[in-house]
Amino acid sequence: MSVMSKSPQGLLLLATLAVAAPAGLSAQTQEPPEADVSATVYGARPEPVAMTEGPEVEGIISARSGDRMQVTAQDGTRSVITIDDNTRITAKKGLFGLGKDKLAATSLLNGLPVTVKTMQSGDGLVASRIQLQSKDLRTASMIHNGTDQRFAEQTAATEALRGRMGDIDQYNVKSTTNVNFDTGKAALSPQAKNDLCATAASAQDMDNALLLVVGYTDSTGSPEYNQVLSEKRAGSVVNYLQQACGWKPYRMLTPTGMSEADPLADNTTVEGKAQNRRVAVNILVSKGLDGL
Repeated sequence: MSVMSKSPQGLLLLATLAVAAPAGLSAQTQEPPEADVSATVYGARPEPVAMTEGPEVEGIISARSGDRMQVTAQDGTRSVITIDDNTRITAKKGLFGLGKDKLAATSLLNGLPVTVKTMQSGDGLVASRIQLQSKDLRTASMIHNGTDQRFAEQTAATEALRGRMGDIDQYNVKSTTNVNFDTGKAALSPQAKNDLCATAASAQDMDNALLLVVGYTDSTGSPEYNQVLSEKRAGSVVNYLQQACGWKPYRMLTPTGMSEADPLADNTTVEGKAQNRRVAVNILVSKGLDGL
């Protein structure tokens, strides 16, 4: 269900902070792939020991650092995977994806959807094969390099963000959609999925619209636990919007986790806690671009 935000100034401040924060899902023009590190990739590099077959990992590249990448799945799970000289990287192209191109590791850009077959090496994962779609690579490359082939709405979004929005009143909050979660969970319900795609479709009809995703928890658990949980919930929503609803990464501001801050209802009641376990998806338009 879509509702108008009761506190647009707070949302606008979050938007301002989000624009300034570096992250793999923020709307920005990036530098060349060699410097493509928009988040820290945690985890030790696997030691060269005997390897066994590992899990297949599917998601979006959310960070790159040297020969490692972080892949975030739809449920918010993050996997750190090492890329070595034996890793085969291919892009499907043409009708039914029958044609394939072999690619270099520099093609693995942040925001790119990938399917990774892995080998288990000690406590770490090594990529044996990475598959992606040529059309996704073209889109990610245009965003990454800021070429003249950028889509018109990407140009508008990038130029708007480049100003860093020094005045918080430069954003219009068009609407806010809240999706709710079970206690301690970051998985999306069928209703939440429907609401997210409906919100994306609504925003798609607005020229120059951006999305700001903010995760929250109820008062159950420690502040540290709730901070991580609120970030996972925001990540789950961002991934679903991009992978299932078709929302472009360059039209997404950096997702934010707010723990149990800004409750919508009383945290001393069961009903209130249920309302507070949420992610707010805010449709924003710069006042300078609104109506253009």
